[in-house]
Amino acid sequence: MMGKLIWLMGPSGSGKDSLLSALRQQEHTQLLVAHRYITRAANAGSENHIALSEQEFFTRAGQNLLALSWHANGLYYGVGIEIDLWLHAGFDVLVNGSRAHLQQARARYAQALLPVCLQVSPEVLRQRLQQRGRESAREIDLRLARAARYTPSDCHLLNNDGSLLQSVENLLSLIRQKEKQHA
Repeated sequence: MMGKLIWLMGPSGSGKDSLLSALRQQEHTQLLVAHRYITRAANAGSENHIALSEQEFFTRAGQNLLALSWHANGLYYGVGIEIDLWLHAGFDVLVNGSRAHLQQARARYAQALLPVCLQVSPEVLRQRLQQRGRESAREIDLRLARAARYTPSDCHLLNNDGSLLQSVENLLSLIRQKEKQHA
């Protein structure tokens, strides 16, 4: 039976990287967290990604080695075709996805796709963005405005205001719940 592709979305600062990092620390027999290939330095940002030059990225894209790819924030992002092998082997695969490219993921993975939207209240989001110290006050205001405009449709909501452990548990139970429905 084919696994589920969990497409995790949420505004910048909502805690996607922390959630993925926490999941990687635990043992899961049927869940794999995919690395993204990104045209940014390996030490930039908190995401555990694979850094590629634009040339490397375009070579991989040109050879159909990326299952999904997109351009955002001046960078190129991709997920390797290895995820297709994992899904066909029955693993659930978790991807740090893009809200703007949900349709692309839906077109390729159809019924195997499980879109999950991480939500945080504006107060918590502001606090997290300030703590991480990457953006100016104005940039934080813009990110908050963009997050407020974003109303996901056809997406499983996951609140991430509370503890990281609680969010991990909620995500895992959502995945288990979906597996039962498709068994």
